[in-house]
Formats: sequence, C-alpha cells, structure tokens
Amino acid sequence: MSHRLLTIGIATLLGSVAVIGASGPARAITFGEPDAGRHPNVGSVIGTVPDGRSFQWCTGTLISPTIFLTAAHCFVGFDDVEFTVSFDENLDTDLDGEVDRGVKRLAGEATPHPLFASGGSNETYDIAVFELEKRSSITPAPLPAANLLAGRAIKRATFTAVGYGTERDDKNGGINSFLPGSRRKVAEQTVNSLNEAWITFSMNPSTGNGGTCYGDSGGPHFLGGKDDPNKTIVSITVTGDRYCRSTDKTYRLDTPNARDFLDEFVTLP
Repeated sequence: MSHRLLTIGIATLLGSVAVIGASGPARAITFGEPDAGRHPNVGSVIGTVPDGRSFQWCTGTLISPTIFLTAAHCFVGFDDVEFTVSFDENLDTDLDGEVDRGVKRLAGEATPHPLFASGGSNETYDIAVFELEKRSSITPAPLPAANLLAGRAIKRATFTAVGYGTERDDKNGGINSFLPGSRRKVAEQTVNSLNEAWITFSMNPSTGNGGTCYGDSGGPHFLGGKDDPNKTIVSITVTGDRYCRSTDKTYRLDTPNARDFLDEFVTLP
C-alpha cells in the first residue's frame, strides 16, 4: 500500500525541481486549483526533523476547536520527528522544499488509532487525531452521521478533496511530472467504489476529476462541490496509485470503527 505521506526523500527530490514549479502552470493537488480561502479548517501537519529542517508532512482537518483529524501513518514510526500543525494557506513561498520560518505553527500531541495496521487490508484503522494545546477560533468541519455513505445515490454525488501535497504538471509521465506542493489546494471528484471501510474516488482528469498525491495523507474528502458551503467531511486520504493520476483510496469516517475512535475526542452527529 502506497501511503500518501510526503517523506523526506520525496521532499528533497521536489525541492530540486523547485525552479520548474516557479515557472510552470499553477496546478493544485492533481488537476485542481488553489483553495483561495474556501477551506480554512484544512491544515497541514509539519514535521521538524532532528537537524531542524521542517517539511510539509501530511494534511488534516479541524473537527473541534482542539481536535485536528488526520491519518495514523503520518505519525507511527517517526519518534524523532517533532510535529506541529499550521492553517496557513502557503507553507513554502520560495519553493525550496522546506516550510518557511514565518509560518504559524500550533503545538499539540498526536494520538493514532491503537489498532493501526492490525486489521489487514480490509481495515487498517488508519486514523489519528492531533490534540492542539490551545483552542482554535477557526470553524471546525462537520463529521458525517453514522453510515452516511451507504446510500446508492452517493455514487452519483460530487466530492471535494483538499490538501497541501505534491502537484503534477500534466497527466503523463511518472515522478518527473511531480512539482513541489505546500499550498492548500482543492479538486472535485466522483466515486469509483465503496466498501465497508473505504471509499475510492476517481482522479482522472479526462473525466473532470482531480485528486491527491504525496503530502495529502490525512486530508479531507468533503461531500459536495468545491464551492459548496459547510460541507461534511466523509473520509480522509490514505493511499492511491503510485503516480497520483488514477485513484484515491480514502478511509471512511461514518463506519462503527472510525466513529468509536472519534467518539473519545469529539461529539458525533
């Protein structure tokens, strides 16, 4: 499974093509556009490594004044990394691959699901929260009611992905088509498939869809179009195809397992 976590190796690679990003077309997530303030409750996990450098690490969403929702794999195995959260819309204005020093960061503590990676491919429990030390004044995103995605009509709905991760300059090619991210971006999607733990979205630009890439892990997928107000977050980015041009596999938030975990931190609908 190819997690959509922006590792240090990929961050370094993308930093080396920053000049391309500065002169190329303005792409967002993959085949999307700049968020332009539409989703202020979507932020980035920032990872600061032992040598003091900071990188855009994952994406997530504020779901209460102190609870930031993201993916478990963003934190597990990274004991030497210091994590913070930022809601700034652009984390890397000079496109050097590192988070700018002036970016506002919020401290807190991460709590991954205690069963993460224990349930096999059908249930990875890939969900976590980051508890902020101080309350945020940003309006949180609403969570879904139980089993919201079970209806057949969902397969005809429009969804919106938001994230800070790697961008693409075109739909062809492999990793050479990746550009530095670290800006909050948005793209619309339609459903490919739905099962008990997952909802998988198309991110094929030929059918009008965009999607996520490395660094978008933990980021939200909202029910509704990119300009709809007060959208409900229904799933979070976990993985997808290697080159970020085909499918988006996301972890549902309306299932009993997800709700049991979230119930410890927030009031559920």
